[in-house]
Amino acid sequence: MIRFWSVESDPAGQGRLAGAKPVAVLDIGSNSVRLVVYERLARALTVLYNEKSSSTLGRGVAASGKLAETSVASALKAIRRFALVCRLTEVGEIYAIATSATREASNGPEFARAVEEIIGVPVRVLSGEEEAHFAAYGIVAGMPDFKGVVGDLGGGSLELAQVEDGEDTGGETHELGVIRLQDDSNMSSSKAVSIIRERLQSSKLLEPGKRKTFGAIGGTWRSLAKLHQARCQYSLHMVQDYAVPAAEIISLCDELVSGNGDKKLVKGIETVSGSRKDLLPFGAAVLAEVLRAGKFEEVVFSALGVREGYLFDILDEGEKAIDPLLQAAEEISLLRSRAPEFSHDLIVASKAFFDLVGVSETQEETRLREAACFMSDIGWRAHPDYRGEQSIQAVAFSDIVGVSHAGRAFLARTLAFRYMGFKQKSPSAKLLDLTGSKLGKRSKLLAAYFRVAYPLAAAMPGIIPRTYFAIDGKTLVLHLPSDLAFLDGDRIRGRHRQLASEAGFKDGTIQID
Repeated sequence: MIRFWSVESDPAGQGRLAGAKPVAVLDIGSNSVRLVVYERLARALTVLYNEKSSSTLGRGVAASGKLAETSVASALKAIRRFALVCRLTEVGEIYAIATSATREASNGPEFARAVEEIIGVPVRVLSGEEEAHFAAYGIVAGMPDFKGVVGDLGGGSLELAQVEDGEDTGGETHELGVIRLQDDSNMSSSKAVSIIRERLQSSKLLEPGKRKTFGAIGGTWRSLAKLHQARCQYSLHMVQDYAVPAAEIISLCDELVSGNGDKKLVKGIETVSGSRKDLLPFGAAVLAEVLRAGKFEEVVFSALGVREGYLFDILDEGEKAIDPLLQAAEEISLLRSRAPEFSHDLIVASKAFFDLVGVSETQEETRLREAACFMSDIGWRAHPDYRGEQSIQAVAFSDIVGVSHAGRAFLARTLAFRYMGFKQKSPSAKLLDLTGSKLGKRSKLLAAYFRVAYPLAAAMPGIIPRTYFAIDGKTLVLHLPSDLAFLDGDRIRGRHRQLASEAGFKDGTIQID
């Protein structure tokens, strides 16, 4: 007997948000068929389950005009398993989408009907323009301030769109998917370059030098980003929001094209998964030619794409306007803090403290401070000796979006100081240094504030609002109400003097009102 599980059916299981109803996207691509189950439909998506099958539906479609029987059989077998996963996880809504292989094959409609019989919902076969639209929304879902051209490279096609102010225009589709290129070039990446250049000539979005940033979506390009990180020993192995000068990526792509993925010729190629290794030179050829054609200055890689863009499109305008970083950070607080309400005390009080000591904030700095307040108690269950390092890893490598790599490092650095003190020597020092000088100093000040607030209130709400800071000459004064005078102890005094020093004061004292 199969037992169905959810938070409601098993109240003891508190690892998920209570009342959240999972949603799933079945993504039928030209290279793989993938099911992603999300905890709930929200601005900040959390993956509950993710599985793919490399069915290569697009193999041979350009030549034969049909989906191969073996590929169809492989895909349908995987989808039968995916249907079971949806039942086991009690998914509320399933959205099934198919892209270029199903769209272009003469037996695509027949295949779609077979999928519908298994999964129980209609399959929406996306047009090329719709693919471009949802890919653009995928970028927006993960990087709300993105401005530039988005490219989504699949097995059968390349979609391009322009994004500005959170909306996309000028969607294009080109027959430049990696599987199609392998077929059309007879597996020659150098021959593929000529094909790419010819097919990109019709693009109206790749006007030289008009836009600085290119957003890269798709599994093959994600593999390329991981390869670049491995080769330069980058400290944060996170593809989402990984920004690199275009010239560096072009150089790597050219090396991959000339080596055709040969393990002996391309340094670091062993870090690429076997399923992507043969595709990588063709994906590299496409990216290099796109960057050259548009004369882009920067590439930023996105782990979010058509699936997330499809769900983003479903949200109402109010939900779309929610900050995904703050929503995700607050959810983490709800799931992992001792008293989630305490984070709201911290948000208000830390803002008042920053104002008092003359630390101004940009909008970006404000949201990072608030996110740090939400996440500031996530390490409490760990052994005291390891809370800092575990918190660094939990923040830096979480699936939160709407934050740059420097922003991730800021959050991690703040928790490192908060748990480990200012003399800490973290093994993750290179990662923490991604903050840069300005954010690094700010993280230390915020952590110093946390190191006063937490022992003062025992991580519980209601105490901090009854205290306040004031300035007396070159001294920072912490005021406590008379009924809380017993909080004035050695530990609080020492941490308050440390906070005063970080804020630029000569001394810190405590006064009982």
